[in-house]
Amino acid sequence: MKFSGGLTQDEIFVGNVYNKYAARNPLVRLIMRRFLRTFDDFVAKADPASIHEIGCGEGFLTLRWKRQGKNARGSDFSEKVIAIAKENAVVQGVSSSIFKTRSIYDVTLEDAADLLVCCEVLEHLENPSEALKALQSLAPKFVIFSVPREPLWRVLNVMRGKYISAWGNSPGHIQHWSRKEFLNLLQSFFSIVEVRTPLPWTMVLCSSKNAGE
Repeated sequence: MKFSGGLTQDEIFVGNVYNKYAARNPLVRLIMRRFLRTFDDFVAKADPASIHEIGCGEGFLTLRWKRQGKNARGSDFSEKVIAIAKENAVVQGVSSSIFKTRSIYDVTLEDAADLLVCCEVLEHLENPSEALKALQSLAPKFVIFSVPREPLWRVLNVMRGKYISAWGNSPGHIQHWSRKEFLNLLQSFFSIVEVRTPLPWTMVLCSSKNAGE
């Protein structure tokens, strides 16, 4: 798959600066296996008829779900990164129409799905509460969120000699949450179903507050 590798749009980093999904480092590979296993577990529990990955970047997860036979699509604010996602789709024999350009702040009911996925997106946003409000308006059955678990994320970056001048802060990260802080934020908009903390993320399966009403 093609990744953005530090591509920017409007001075904002888009996609994956570091292609962690194809890392050769054995420790990173172990971490990513646990990350993806948690995603798989959450998706299995949600058992959705449709998935919309909001902030899909280059489309790795969306295309992974398509290979698994799931009805998945993705969107991202960046035309540049969506172009890469479409290219990746074509290479894998998938219709590029599953990807479209859309800001998380501008989602509409046509973006609704049984399961929304917001993977490593919120830490890049100036107003994550407004983004959560927009997702809430779609009334999904379930939502999966993942964000870096701080300050562990930055500590581990420093330990591996990355982003030292920024005290371990990854490019484009402007929000920083501990597990407790992130759950407090989410609880204002969604009901918490399950929380897991595969090193070094906080990953949360949520449901709509009105689910079952």
